[in-house]
Amino acid sequence: MAIVRRAFHTRRVGHAGTLDPFATGLLLVLVGQATRLVRYLVGLPKEYHGILRLGSTTATDDATGEVTGVSDDWRSLDDARLRAAMTSLLGEREQVPPAYSAKRVRGERAHRLARRGAAVTLASTRVEVHRFDLVDRAGPDLRFEAAVGSGTYLRSLARELGEVLGCGAHLVELRRIAVGPFRVGGAMSLEDVRQGRAVLSAPAEALPHLAAAKVDPAAVERLARGQPIDAVHPDAGPVALLCDGRLVAVAQPRAGKWHPEVVLAG
Repeated sequence: MAIVRRAFHTRRVGHAGTLDPFATGLLLVLVGQATRLVRYLVGLPKEYHGILRLGSTTATDDATGEVTGVSDDWRSLDDARLRAAMTSLLGEREQVPPAYSAKRVRGERAHRLARRGAAVTLASTRVEVHRFDLVDRAGPDLRFEAAVGSGTYLRSLARELGEVLGCGAHLVELRRIAVGPFRVGGAMSLEDVRQGRAVLSAPAEALPHLAAAKVDPAAVERLARGQPIDAVHPDAGPVALLCDGRLVAVAQPRAGKWHPEVVLAG
């Protein structure tokens, strides 16, 4: 984030979901006033490509951690058994986050406690796995694609697959390819940001997944004062309100009115 702050000469920078240090891919970054829109992005579903390795577990559930167990039982597993095990992990269910994660335990990040050798026990959280597909296999390494709800740990998903199969597993590579309607192919690289080649999109482009409506300048004045305006259609909120193509507010419908939650006009 420091690179983005320097590139755009502002401290107002936010993001909609971290990436593990070893992972690559798409990160949604908001700058300036647009940081106030992060609440509408953090809950979006995510898609990944990755590689997991059967037959070994690690302290971090990925390739950066110390190996904690090994097994050759993966050698007897055929693709049908692998796919059945992956299918068993689909749906909405409880998941235990990795001990080496940004979750807080007693006010401190879990990964910091774990690195000091402290015992870390994290409570399970409700997650949803929409898709977990086997793409290819090379020995113990499985190339996969996954689509998951917000808050789902792919490292935990790899660990869970190893538990279901009885041979252990950990994540080797991970790339985030999509967040909601945003795809990695349309992203700018970190090098573009470093070299000053990155161009910010308009705030309205951050919310293509929301219902949208046009409002006139008189309505913009009311919104800027924090006042509700008449709703012109019954779509459920939140609703992106635009004036001359510019995002002026995001509002929630209530009792025939749009009540502003975030106002960018004024």
